[in-house]
Amino acid sequence: MNDWPEAWSDDSRGNRYGRGSTNAQPESARVMRQVRRGTGGPGGPRVAPPYGGVPQQPSYPDDQGYDGYNSGYNTGQVYGGPQGPGGGDPRGPRPAPNWRRRIKWTAITLVTVLVVTSVATYFWADSKLHRDVDLSKVIDRPAGGEGTNYLIVGSDSRAGMTAEDKKKLHTGSAEGKRTDTMMILHTGDNGSTLISLPRDSDVEIPTFKGSTSGKVYQGTGRHVKLNAAYAEDGPELLVRTVEFNTGLRIDHYAEIGFGGFAKIVDAVGGVEIAIDKGFKDKWSGADFKAGKQTLNGEQALAFVRTRHAFAASDLQRTKNQQKFLAALAHEVAAPSTVLNPFKFYPTAGAGLDSLTVDKDMSLWDLADMFWSMKGVSGGDGTSMNMPVSGSTGGNLVWDKAKVKTLVNELKNDEKVTVSGN
Repeated sequence: MNDWPEAWSDDSRGNRYGRGSTNAQPESARVMRQVRRGTGGPGGPRVAPPYGGVPQQPSYPDDQGYDGYNSGYNTGQVYGGPQGPGGGDPRGPRPAPNWRRRIKWTAITLVTVLVVTSVATYFWADSKLHRDVDLSKVIDRPAGGEGTNYLIVGSDSRAGMTAEDKKKLHTGSAEGKRTDTMMILHTGDNGSTLISLPRDSDVEIPTFKGSTSGKVYQGTGRHVKLNAAYAEDGPELLVRTVEFNTGLRIDHYAEIGFGGFAKIVDAVGGVEIAIDKGFKDKWSGADFKAGKQTLNGEQALAFVRTRHAFAASDLQRTKNQQKFLAALAHEVAAPSTVLNPFKFYPTAGAGLDSLTVDKDMSLWDLADMFWSMKGVSGGDGTSMNMPVSGSTGGNLVWDKAKVKTLVNELKNDEKVTVSGN
């Protein structure tokens, strides 16, 4: 009997699929046994398969182990996991999120990040401080008092400045270092007091130990301008001279040069200040109109250095220096700077790179100094010049009685009652 439909014979099909032929013909019913022909039998009429033309799949009795296959097939059941009554999750409904626990761990994570960042920032900042001044070399020092006294110095150091920088900032190219700014900042329980020491102040150079040689140089009663002490033997002799002529012990020393000062101002985006009366000075490059304005680094340096535009040159300059440095400290310590990492780190980096401090100065001391200067600018402290009684040979002579009262008040951390020039 011929098994092929429509009287095909096994030999008359020509090239056959599945027997080495390349013809793309479907396999026959003999090969694809799962495809069943109609029920008409051999030679009888063929009946169209049910289910819309798709051959019905064979069924298997339950006793052959296929019950799991038949019972779930095509019934809408989802395979791959356990099912509960009614098709639900046998584990029951998903529990509500534990928000208290989530908030707890979020807070712990944030605190950890904050602590790690703070510690890393502290060590980064501490490593950048230039602790080059050794106050242990200062001899015959007065006794300490209440509160803390900082000697803040602005020098005309041009270290690290290019020829273009010197030209832009009108600094000149003089060798060595001199002090354009000298201030005593006292901090204590009765507010802060910022006292400017005019560089033309008449002072006596006392007996001192050389900072490099270690040799003791006996005092001869020689009188010079205060800034000459720094030029002669650096910060240690300047501290020794201030202590000898005032009787006030200096606890910490901080110095910044021309270039560093300008960089700090630029890093904070400039400093706003109100100028009472406009002035010009070709020597410093100053050219200011009266009114409130924001100064960049170049303008700020010109503002604090100008002296030739004023009749009382050194006294007016110290007032301008106090005014600007207090405003700068206020800007540096402002939340918009401290809480903004894109502003804080450039500002801190510029300041720390430019500062020279004593060996015992810590970051906490430095922070206290800036916060105290901010307090002065905010009205929580006193700003003044050292009291002056007259002049001799072009040098400003301090008022000895007022200076004695002022120093006693600072030593005892009392409210300052003395007024300056």
